[in-house]
Amino acid sequence: MITITFPDKSTRQYEAGTTPLQVAESISPRLAQDILAATINGEDWDISRPIDKDAEIKLFKWDDPEGKHAFWHSSAHLLAEALQELFPGVKFGIGPAIENGFYYDIDPNGHNITAADFPKIEAKMLELAQKKEPIVRADISKADAMKLFGDRNEEYKCELISELEDGHITTYTQGAFTDLCRGPHIANTAPIKAVKITSLAGAYWRGDEKRNQLIRVYGITFPKKKMLDEYLVLLEEAKKRDHRKLGKEMELFAFSSNVGAGLPLWLPKGAALRDRLEQFLRKIQKKYGYLQVITPHIGNKMLYVTSGHYAKYGKDSFQPIHTPEEGEEYLLKPMNCPHHCEIFRAYPRSYRDLPMRLAEFGTVYRYEQSGELHGLTRVRGFTQDDAHIFCAPDQIKDEFLKVMDIIFYIFKALKFDNYEAQISLRDPAHKEKYIGSDENWHLAEQAIIEACAEKGLKARTELGEAAFYGPKLDFMVKDALGRRWQLGTIQVDYNLPERFQLEYTGADNQKHRPVMIHRAPFGSLERFVAVLLEHTAGRFPLWLAPDQAVVLPISEKFNDYAYEVAKQLNTADIRAIVDDRNEKIGKKIRDNELKRIPYLLIVGEKEAENGEISVRKQGEGDKGTMKITTFAEYLTQEVNNMINQ
Repeated sequence: MITITFPDKSTRQYEAGTTPLQVAESISPRLAQDILAATINGEDWDISRPIDKDAEIKLFKWDDPEGKHAFWHSSAHLLAEALQELFPGVKFGIGPAIENGFYYDIDPNGHNITAADFPKIEAKMLELAQKKEPIVRADISKADAMKLFGDRNEEYKCELISELEDGHITTYTQGAFTDLCRGPHIANTAPIKAVKITSLAGAYWRGDEKRNQLIRVYGITFPKKKMLDEYLVLLEEAKKRDHRKLGKEMELFAFSSNVGAGLPLWLPKGAALRDRLEQFLRKIQKKYGYLQVITPHIGNKMLYVTSGHYAKYGKDSFQPIHTPEEGEEYLLKPMNCPHHCEIFRAYPRSYRDLPMRLAEFGTVYRYEQSGELHGLTRVRGFTQDDAHIFCAPDQIKDEFLKVMDIIFYIFKALKFDNYEAQISLRDPAHKEKYIGSDENWHLAEQAIIEACAEKGLKARTELGEAAFYGPKLDFMVKDALGRRWQLGTIQVDYNLPERFQLEYTGADNQKHRPVMIHRAPFGSLERFVAVLLEHTAGRFPLWLAPDQAVVLPISEKFNDYAYEVAKQLNTADIRAIVDDRNEKIGKKIRDNELKRIPYLLIVGEKEAENGEISVRKQGEGDKGTMKITTFAEYLTQEVNNMINQ
């Protein structure tokens, strides 16, 4: 008999070889119907895989991320099985689950696969799913795996197998399809009830532009058709909120092939928006004792050799800039932190200088493959709201609490009400993978855990997810469509102070190594603006909107009065513009509503005679007629109320 321990620490006895599915059945038939995945002693586990020794078990349903992951991983295999039947001879790369659905990279091997094929791929997947094919795991030797996939001319699989350790290779088979895979998977294909192939994209094998370009087939599946229908509605809404579409309509940013891929151009309205976000954060940071610094856009190659960034990213980043002086090389700045280390190192430091909080809106450059670029969310040049805190080990907790305050303030001001956090700690079983003493790691990890507890923040703890140089706290927000975005990271770093030999003189008159904390509440301004655009559908909070009001004269003869209204409002510190195009008022209203300007101010003969404006509010319609000064006071009060909240 084996002992199975449940999350609530209760235990039950089972025969050796019992599967997680049988454990679920012993609890209730309904649970057995619902579970999709399990972990055994923290290891991902198929629900049909036997357990042969005492174990801690967790069972996962559709609503759990682990349940969705197994469901979509199995769906990727189902997609491959369907493609194998429909397009004989296609070759397979990799097919993982992703945050929303799955994809499979395939070499079409002469077949022309287009969006027109989506319906027949979906139909074939459903046909195969209805056969309730068991998904069977098997251990296989490296030699047998090479023969199995080599006989099928699957060179991509053979390449992967060549890099695996013998004795740790497994395959999964459903129907006539066998794949190289670690798992986990659902027990059979029966739960897959609704299928949608969403798109095709190009993808270089293993992300290498010098290798074959494959076709990446994206899809999503659900256990109920109603769920798919709801998801498709959400998808349509997401298209309307696409930040690339909104950015163009609102005249915020543009891209130019002449400037270069992944290098955004901020237009006047977008630049003003960025500036307000920067001023907003600068004001908060000033209250918390941050010192603003500025560093160059390039740095000597040796700076990044010292920091370790060149060894880690050099091959895949923008290549060195060679100067006329022989042997002198510079790099476009990929990170701000090495520069901030040099600022700390510029003068002798004392414990009285700590914590030292250096902040910069620093633009950095990282090479992204052209196929990975996406609007503002994946670019090659971006500005981080970067700060580095140099502190003593016993100051870590207080600094974490203060950074958390800043992040919470930003989330509240911008109405990111739904967020979660993850504490990433080192793997206690493999301490050799991490830099820094046990004492310092314990101090830092406890500081993060205690800071979260003090703030009442329910954070998920993940062992083994820390960076090699320190533990961290990540914040994930859910936008208005329920999509998860990582915004805000606080990272402890023992590595860079060591690499740069940073020191301060302690109260004991001895030299000590400071701890470094990286933090970026926005992450990057580019990505943050993209997320904010899609979260708000372009309807920014009034205090942040690029234009707060637009004056719409009903005909050209009222243009002078319209400009007088805008002038008075601008004097009252309200961002107002005039739309003086020779168009009908209905078209002007529609066009400016598309630009998401919060207030539309209509002026004609009556308004000009009485010194008034007719006010329409975006999404609320007619607000009546009022004096210019009354509207200015009304809008100013609305902004003040938002900020005070």
